[in-house]
Amino acid sequence: MTKQAKIIGTGSYLPERVLSNQDLEKMVETSDEWIVTRTGMKERRIAREDEYSSTMGALAAKKALEDAGISADAIDLIIVGTVTPDYVFPSTACLIQHEIGAKSAGALDIQAACTNYLYALSIAKAWVESGVYKNILLVFPDKLSSITNYKDRSTCVLFGDAAAACVIASDIEKKGLLIKTVRLGADGEQADLLKLPAGGCRMPATAETVANCQHFLHMEGNEVFKHAVRRMELASKECLDVAGIDETAISWVIPHQANIRIIDAIAKRFKHLSSERIFKTVHKYGNTSASSVGIALDELLKEKMVKPGEKILLTAFGSGFTWGAAILHYEE
Repeated sequence: MTKQAKIIGTGSYLPERVLSNQDLEKMVETSDEWIVTRTGMKERRIAREDEYSSTMGALAAKKALEDAGISADAIDLIIVGTVTPDYVFPSTACLIQHEIGAKSAGALDIQAACTNYLYALSIAKAWVESGVYKNILLVFPDKLSSITNYKDRSTCVLFGDAAAACVIASDIEKKGLLIKTVRLGADGEQADLLKLPAGGCRMPATAETVANCQHFLHMEGNEVFKHAVRRMELASKECLDVAGIDETAISWVIPHQANIRIIDAIAKRFKHLSSERIFKTVHKYGNTSASSVGIALDELLKEKMVKPGEKILLTAFGSGFTWGAAILHYEE
């Protein structure tokens, strides 16, 4: 029997601290109305000083393992997608492997920014279906508050901290979300539009880079918006074409929760899908990078809003530029 990779468990973690729009009004020149109108965000979560990508990721991973009904010892490989690793090296995946006690697992980090979820799904699907690994744990933690400039009102209102995780397997005994199709894309020519300027070998940390705030993320918002909408639409349509279905077969769309204007623009591309079927968490958590898709999927499943036989379209866009889409089929 041909192996089919599926998501058999999901989990997420959100820090306790809430940063509301009213809180931000006291920090920068902005207003609740301005933020809600332009982003759809009302609040976001901020990690404690002693919470890191690895600790948040481990908590989400434990929930995903529990949901899947398997132990950490059963995991063969851990893939972590993050733009805020605990260290340049060792990998955050190794730290999470130790934290959850997955002693038999290999571990590696990948970096496709907000598209990490889809890139990791593609890798896990290939390895599970080829028989290289049986159970793969994907983890997506980001402490974006650590790279956000809270004096820059154009970016500080957007981002929050969180983690999501899922278990990928081909176990025919466990029902799950079949990973039917994944399509990925990238365009490195646009790299300067969304980046963290300093801290790498091109611009190592110095007193000057710190003074110039070059260790905070930099984004050309208007340009990113235009690329994000176009690329996510194209990736979604390509994914549907490859799967041999049209949009009427899709029951839910989970886009990257970048901001409400991008989400609404994507929603308009799906003429046969009601707005209620575009799942949103952006108002509660803001943009949490790759975990935004994972958190939304986890909530959608936990709230039992997906019925057997339904299909879910995921789509995301991130720095690089990177983008992608995937179709999941909830087994009957």
